[in-house]
Amino acid sequence: MSIVKFEIKHHIGVLSESAKGWRKELNLISWNGRDPKYDIRDWAPEHEKMGKGTTLSNEEVESLYDLLKNIMETHD
Repeated sequence: MSIVKFEIKHHIGVLSESAKGWRKELNLISWNGRDPKYDIRDWAPEHEKMGKGTTLSNEEVESLYDLLKNIMETHD
């Protein structure tokens, strides 16, 4: 099993927190030295462990923003 290296370049925010202290976060992360991408996943309290998540390019974040904006406008 290969080691995955990551560096959190910018912590954007916490979406939720479980009773055990794990937090679902939105961060800008460089994986294995690559260009940073937006990342949503669960993290243990000191970032020593992580759950499965998803990474998004700038274009995907813009598309997600538009989709969420449409949802909010439809429910107002």
